[in-house]
Amino acid sequence: MSRIVGVKAPDFNMECVDGNGEEFLNISLNDYKGKWLVLFFYPLDFTFVCPTEITAMSRRIEEFEKAGAQVLGVSVDSKFSHKAWIHAPIESGGLGKINFPIASDITKEVSQKYGVLIEEAGIALRGLFIIDPDGVIKYSVVHDLNIGRSVDETLRVLQALQTGGLCPIDWHPGDKLLE
Repeated sequence: MSRIVGVKAPDFNMECVDGNGEEFLNISLNDYKGKWLVLFFYPLDFTFVCPTEITAMSRRIEEFEKAGAQVLGVSVDSKFSHKAWIHAPIESGGLGKINFPIASDITKEVSQKYGVLIEEAGIALRGLFIIDPDGVIKYSVVHDLNIGRSVDETLRVLQALQTGGLCPIDWHPGDKLLE
């Protein structure tokens, strides 16, 4: 396994659906040049843990935007599956409208480049990457399929990275940096 943190983020170009589930778009890493990006992979649409993460990220989008970051979700499902999931009733396992796009890595190429592809299953682990405005991966966390990630921790790490300083354990905005 090769190192991914501290290196240029692997390029990508994927089809996606907007958070309203209305418009299909092409999206690339270059679209986020000069911006912070929280890129997260999840296994599949219409599953159990995935919507809890996606809707939690969506509910907190203003905090990500306040921190100057954009969010992009990715799975190996098609853009049509993403659209159907957004439009399906929540009480029937649907996702509902969200505040960021969901990209389709149907070729599994991007999941493989980011080191989260479970090849024998054809799905991605729960990988999350924070990419800085220069396109460098500054943070990576990968979870087992059954464990959801923490939006609080993602925001905390994003804000810590943006200080450019030395942040001790459990650092939060307003805390002193190490000298």
